[in-house]
Amino acid sequence: MPQIVKVYIPTPLQQYVGNQDAIEVRAATVRDAFDAIATEHAALRRHLFEDSGMLRNFVNVYVNDEDIRYLQKDATPLRPGDTISIIPSIAGGSVSVMQRVARARKDQLTMEEIKRYSRHLILPEVGMAGQIKLRNSSALIVGTGGLGAPLTQYLAAAGVGRLGLVDFDVVDLSNLQRQVIYTTNDVGKPKLEVAKRRIEAMNPGVEVTTHEAKLTSENAMEILRNYDVVVDGTDNFPTRYLVNDACVLLGKPNVYGSIFRWEGQASVFWAEKGPCYRCLYAEPPPPGLVPSCAEGGVFGVLPGIVGSIQATEVLKILLGKGDLLVGRLLVFDAKKMKFRELKLRKDSNCRVCGPNATVKELIDYYEFCGVGQDREAELEEAYVIAPEALKAQIETKLIPLATLPQRVNELSTADEIVLYCKVGNRSAYAVNFLRELGFRKVKNLDGGIDAWIERIDPSLPSY
Repeated sequence: MPQIVKVYIPTPLQQYVGNQDAIEVRAATVRDAFDAIATEHAALRRHLFEDSGMLRNFVNVYVNDEDIRYLQKDATPLRPGDTISIIPSIAGGSVSVMQRVARARKDQLTMEEIKRYSRHLILPEVGMAGQIKLRNSSALIVGTGGLGAPLTQYLAAAGVGRLGLVDFDVVDLSNLQRQVIYTTNDVGKPKLEVAKRRIEAMNPGVEVTTHEAKLTSENAMEILRNYDVVVDGTDNFPTRYLVNDACVLLGKPNVYGSIFRWEGQASVFWAEKGPCYRCLYAEPPPPGLVPSCAEGGVFGVLPGIVGSIQATEVLKILLGKGDLLVGRLLVFDAKKMKFRELKLRKDSNCRVCGPNATVKELIDYYEFCGVGQDREAELEEAYVIAPEALKAQIETKLIPLATLPQRVNELSTADEIVLYCKVGNRSAYAVNFLRELGFRKVKNLDGGIDAWIERIDPSLPSY
């Protein structure tokens, strides 16, 4: 019998339902609820369902706090007051630190350390033994951006003895809105260089090891194996799956965090104790469907909150104290200042951590995620236009990319149509969307708005 239930719409999909974050529908099952929403909001259907009508693999659905994969899937019956959550896979000093660490006995704290960590020492869950345990522990932070900034600072301040940092980027002015470890004077400098200097100034007793390289299938195992815990501060799917698989193969805990606009997620994926990331998202979303923070934006405070949650979980793991986020996904909505917790279960069919796992070594994660290492989509030359050519053909009619499916009837197949976004990735998929509908005179602005600013109008702000 149909019941009135509330369906929570995640931020990336709200644009397809009139920017609503929740919708009430009358439905007897999960499938009925989704059919009702998709009927009213047709543009949402392709994001939820395959052409065959099956729910997409990268869209997880929860009724209250239970994953429907472990209930009756989309036939799961609904009761009055139930809620449905759609969770898409939304990338110093004159004496060296080594010498300072070497001087301190592994089983004792110096007087300076006792004073520094005094507020920890009076906590029964930490105490002298726990602080010594932190000093003798290590953590690897993959990515020193929005999440990495609070992670490095709090773990260093807490006295984790050795921190590893993986990054190969330089500080950009647009980073400063959220990456609070950097300052205006650091713009243009390597992030690792700046982060290392800040950490050592904050706590000279922490050893900082930098890995200025892109994490790949060739170097990941060697880098990760030397740390007690790995923290995922990445902003792209290939690296996220790479970190997960390497952690499973090495038996390491993977402290996960992700951010987008106003929403964040956090969990601990530890195959020996619970599910891994692939148990939650067996497959990545199609390239371009989930925009990055650079394309979709992020509320500046959000990574500080999610990164601090990750740091908390790292310290709990190293101390062996508290209830970890293993088997739990914490979802945070900064706009509403609300947390929700969803149960995660180990997938017995998981290709990486299941009993019949088929992934025994690291793979090509760019191929797995369906993206190229340099560009997320490649188009034939006939479907690309250079910024210089577009400048001479600017049209007065503009359709926002997010509204294209609803307004496609306003376009004529006889007209030449140019699509663009920030860097040319999402608009490339929009070109293919129109081609499937029979449009042939469509082009993608090569390099996106960034290329336009660089080559045509440098006076425009780049962000």
